[in-house]
Amino acid sequence: MEKKLISESKVVRTSRVFPNDVNNHNTLFGGKLMSDVDMIASISATRHSRKECVTASTDSVDFLSPITPEDSVNFISFVTYTGKSSMEIFVKIIAENLLTGHRKIAATAFLTFVALDESGKPTEVPQVVPETDEEIKLHETGKERAEKRKAHRARSKELASFITTAKPWQ
Repeated sequence: MEKKLISESKVVRTSRVFPNDVNNHNTLFGGKLMSDVDMIASISATRHSRKECVTASTDSVDFLSPITPEDSVNFISFVTYTGKSSMEIFVKIIAENLLTGHRKIAATAFLTFVALDESGKPTEVPQVVPETDEEIKLHETGKERAEKRKAHRARSKELASFITTAKPWQ
């Protein structure tokens, strides 16, 4: 089985918060952040697998501290754990006050992507090899998160069997 260093999937992006990015509390829209998280995570997944990838789930997005127009937003994503065709991507979001230089972890997220072959079917991905303390910790705890995702997905499918597809206006 092929193996790749986690650092090979690392993607870094920095952006600025503009007035059209904030809500009525003058903080970054959560949906804007989530869109950016999905975009950068997709690059890490594709970079790791060198295959087309699709988002299977957004496992968690934890908003830890508000992001304001005075901040830049630094997204760092990388593959932390792999299954046969799935990849867990971790994204940390660091807000930096551009006037003071103060940096804080503003949010964290875990997403799962699946690599696809030329016919759109799931295909195997390389395993990951952690190097830094942060990567090792995230990798060591990845199996537990994968098991929780699998159980959650089974419950979601069960719930979906009870949900109606009737037109809401009828």
